[in-house]
Amino acid sequence: MRSLKVRLTIAAAIWIAAGVAVAGVLLSAVFKEFLIAQYYDQLHVSLDELDGLIAVDPGGRIKLKRLLSDPRYRSHLSGSYWEIQKAGAVLARSSSLEGPMLKVPSGEGEDAQTHTYEINGPTGALMIAERLRWLATDAMPTRIIVGRDRRSLDQEMQKFNYVLLWSLGGFSVSLIVAAGVLLLYALRPFAQLRRALARLRSGKAGAIVGTFPDEVQPLIDDLNGLLAHSGEQMIRARTQAGNMGHGLRSSLAILADEAHKLRQRGETNAAAVILDHTRRMQRQIDYQIARARAAASRAKPGQAAPLSTTAEVVIHAMQRIYADRGIRIENAVPPAVTVACEAEDLSEILANVVDNACKHATSVVRVGVESSGPRQLVGIVVEDDGPGLPPEAWEVVFNVGRQWTGTDEGSGLGLAIVRDLSQLYGGAVRLDQSELGGLRVVLELPGSFDDFDKTAPE
Repeated sequence: MRSLKVRLTIAAAIWIAAGVAVAGVLLSAVFKEFLIAQYYDQLHVSLDELDGLIAVDPGGRIKLKRLLSDPRYRSHLSGSYWEIQKAGAVLARSSSLEGPMLKVPSGEGEDAQTHTYEINGPTGALMIAERLRWLATDAMPTRIIVGRDRRSLDQEMQKFNYVLLWSLGGFSVSLIVAAGVLLLYALRPFAQLRRALARLRSGKAGAIVGTFPDEVQPLIDDLNGLLAHSGEQMIRARTQAGNMGHGLRSSLAILADEAHKLRQRGETNAAAVILDHTRRMQRQIDYQIARARAAASRAKPGQAAPLSTTAEVVIHAMQRIYADRGIRIENAVPPAVTVACEAEDLSEILANVVDNACKHATSVVRVGVESSGPRQLVGIVVEDDGPGLPPEAWEVVFNVGRQWTGTDEGSGLGLAIVRDLSQLYGGAVRLDQSELGGLRVVLELPGSFDDFDKTAPE
């Protein structure tokens, strides 16, 4: 479980549930104590009333001046009882009570104070309040007892706990939902940051822009600083690669010139060896410099180039180069597609592929776009009506310096450079048979998907 939102939500839910559960237990315990105290207070009131109603007739018998005001003492087994005892005998009891004499714990309540107990009654646990009273000149005290069935207290507690459970349950759910909403709101800057990074990656922006909270803004500033530093390094690396290539090409040009002079003096074998190695060195220099330049460009996110503009420039140049052959180049690239690639690298990739198609085409070269790949890569399609290549040649032509035709035309670097540059940008190159009869080359490069989706045919 790596989601910060899920982990925080679960932690908040556990904390809220635990806190509400503890609060529920405490509320239930406090209410129970309050209810018990209230019941005993009512028993004290009834005990005082009963004590004040006791009278002794001339025959020495106990009687009440009137009945207790609470009618429950007159209903059979109602749960409210009173009883007057003396010397282990019942002198009087409420009409609601039946069965054996109520038994107070032995050795308890042997003074005139009021005492409370919980004993077994006729209908279960009985909460009682009792005190001793000396009537007239009696040597033995009289015990006055009032009691109330505990079932009514337990029933009230069940009702309270039921209401409390549902109330706190609903309160817990509302708190968890509120915590989830709060987390969503608190994590919104990260979603905004993700969208900003997506725009940066697709080339729609050169830096992370937006309004972020004070806690996130320092991170944004550091990232933008890192991007700016990467851009400076990219420029330096491309400049160094270009300078090194220029210097090496100058030296190779001098070697080639010396080889031609040797040939003119009749030293043809030595001249051939020098020229052959010069060409090999030139191929490797061109190949490695192209890779170094692309790798430096790829190090900086936010690279983007308009595909239609690049394609127009490349196609215009190729039409001029192959004008004498009458090659027609059809441009079917939509105007709104951008490719997440440095403009110079995209131009080099496209120029190599279109140039290769024009060399082998009979009369037509077509350049178009399709949605391609599991990540919706933009597929740049270049196909011709030439002789094409057999399937067994499709891997061979990607090797540096290898040509399937075996001729000396070209350096054998075109498709090798194209594949390496595409892979450096997270893309790929596929070969296939074209409907025109020749070779079909599909360049898969990350692009601006929204723009492509708006222009792609349905």
